[in-house]
Amino acid sequence: MSEELTLPQRMSAWPQDLKAYVGELQTEMKRVTWPSWKEVRATTGVVIFAVFAFALYFALVDAVVGGAVQKMFDAFTK
Repeated sequence: MSEELTLPQRMSAWPQDLKAYVGELQTEMKRVTWPSWKEVRATTGVVIFAVFAFALYFALVDAVVGGAVQKMFDAFTK
């Protein structure tokens, strides 16, 4: 079981903790493989197409369900 640090111990430890964090961050950032500009454009195109396709699908579903509900209301209110 690890013992908890007191406030003065924690306050004196933060510079070392920050230095360790920044060092680990730099190491991880060196491992990152960034996509090429061509890959970014291609995946952006796919995302934009998917957004418009889903928007069209949900607009059609909304129109159909909305029309059915409206017909039901009209039938029950006569």
